[in-house]
Amino acid sequence: MTDIIEVGPIVAAVPHQRPRRTRTGGLRRNVRAHGFLIGAVACFALFSWYPMIREFIMAFQRTKRGQTTWVGWTNLQHITADPAFWQAWRNTIMYTLLALLLGFAVPFFVAVLLNEFRHGQAYLRILVYLPVMLPQVASTLLFRYFYDPGYGLFNQILHFLSLPGSSWLASKDTALISVVLASTWMNMGGATLIYLAALQGIPGELYEAAELDGAGVFRRIWHVTIPQTRLILSVLLLLQIVATMQMFTEAFLLTGGSGPEGSTLTVVYLIYNYAFNFNNFGSAAALGVVMLVVLAGFSGVYLWLERRTKEA
Repeated sequence: MTDIIEVGPIVAAVPHQRPRRTRTGGLRRNVRAHGFLIGAVACFALFSWYPMIREFIMAFQRTKRGQTTWVGWTNLQHITADPAFWQAWRNTIMYTLLALLLGFAVPFFVAVLLNEFRHGQAYLRILVYLPVMLPQVASTLLFRYFYDPGYGLFNQILHFLSLPGSSWLASKDTALISVVLASTWMNMGGATLIYLAALQGIPGELYEAAELDGAGVFRRIWHVTIPQTRLILSVLLLLQIVATMQMFTEAFLLTGGSGPEGSTLTVVYLIYNYAFNFNNFGSAAALGVVMLVVLAGFSGVYLWLERRTKEA
């Protein structure tokens, strides 16, 4: 760019001078930016990466009377020889499948229902998200009151309908599904709002075209809603599987951890048992590493399948 300067009868073009950036100013900005970055990396290293590395080391060690020795694969052999190891994995997989059946599908259909409302949607969003804002321990204890076999809300409803009551948390047949119901109610609000935001981004012309073609509600959901929200559905599916396989609080507070006949014993609670009840931190770390490898392997296979699907 040039500036036009008129001096009497003479007009001269003078090149425009851009203000120069001083090295000290750029250095100051870079130092500030790198300072924030170093702080974040330090937090991750201290509270995430270091415990992970320490866990890998402890998985091959045993500490007894203050003396730490390397034991190789002994800890892994110990946990796989424990019958509770296989029972915990069976319960964890069953809990994950039940949680996906309820906790993955129910929030999506609640979001579809909320998306149809034109008035009062903000209040309904608050109502759906309210359980997430409550402390998890308080919500779990509330469900413990609901499940009480004597005066609990659920049995009172069954008695009102002239149906027999149930010992929800004291029976091995209903303990796990009771934990799943409580967990679904406490955690569905966040997923519902994410689905709702994705639904509101779908162009209305697609639904109008589907209606003109004679598509009903379920066909519009199958051919328009689900394909348009496929990315959100796949991401939340992966996150929910990883989260549900690490379930601990609900089972610990509702059934004491293992539940009747070990029906709610999960892998995370077994890690807690090894570390704090049996004082065997080596076995706890080995089981944690096994769970990390399983979740990482599942995530890798899932992402690989997603990439292959997109390429196809």
